[in-house]
Amino acid sequence: MANYITHSPAETEKIGEMLGKTVKDGSVVAMFGDLGAGKTAFTRGFVRGMGIDCDVSSPTFALVNEYRGAKHTVYHFDMYRISGWDDLYSTGYFDYLDAGGCLIIEWSENIEAILPEDCIRVTITKTDDFNERNIEIIGVETIENTGC
Repeated sequence: MANYITHSPAETEKIGEMLGKTVKDGSVVAMFGDLGAGKTAFTRGFVRGMGIDCDVSSPTFALVNEYRGAKHTVYHFDMYRISGWDDLYSTGYFDYLDAGGCLIIEWSENIEAILPEDCIRVTITKTDDFNERNIEIIGVETIENTGC
């Protein structure tokens, strides 16, 4: 387990970037956190860490965004509106698990029962300081020191 405190969205992105540099293709990153916690900011950094240069936005209405780079692909899911098996199947989630890219999933609490046992779990928690976040990562021992 690794634990980090960030003080800005840019620092949250940096932690995501460091994780993106360490994961292997086929990994599933399950994100947990309240609305506005910084899940999409973390994902922006993660995608950059995977070597992909593109605009990253929340897939709230699309349900999944695909980011392709020269070597890696990231599938970015938003499971906020998922409330049952039919909803989950409609996202293509099970097909993406076998696609070979990395999955990063916002609102994983809505699909926790079917997350892979070996997924990396990222929990982002707001603190009393408006910009400060506590980021707990389970499934990796540590990621490169970011100075945060």
